[in-house]
Amino acid sequence: MSMEPPLFVLWYDFLKWLLLKTEKFPQKVRFVFSNRIENLAVDIAEWLVEARFSKNKRESLRKIDMGMERLRILLRLCHDMAYLDHKGYEFASRKINEAGKMVGGWRKQQEGLRR
Repeated sequence: MSMEPPLFVLWYDFLKWLLLKTEKFPQKVRFVFSNRIENLAVDIAEWLVEARFSKNKRESLRKIDMGMERLRILLRLCHDMAYLDHKGYEFASRKINEAGKMVGGWRKQQEGLRR
């Protein structure tokens, strides 16, 4: 049995939580917000796998960083429009920031390997 890296475990657990949250958004905003948030979060999970197994990780890590930033904006907007409560927004922000720090460390490691 292989141990999953902490970043994958964190994102997988966050993704499960997020999918349950977006499922409860009002019907009128499901297409605009829920689908975009869900698709983006799943894309990030796929880019994490891509980065883990590809030789050139830089592009995947860049996509992950951009995806997380886009996700932050969408979640902030959902919070401001009261589709995501304050507690949920704080939790999501903490998890995305934690994952972002891990990705940043991974990027720095890749930069060090290129020298």
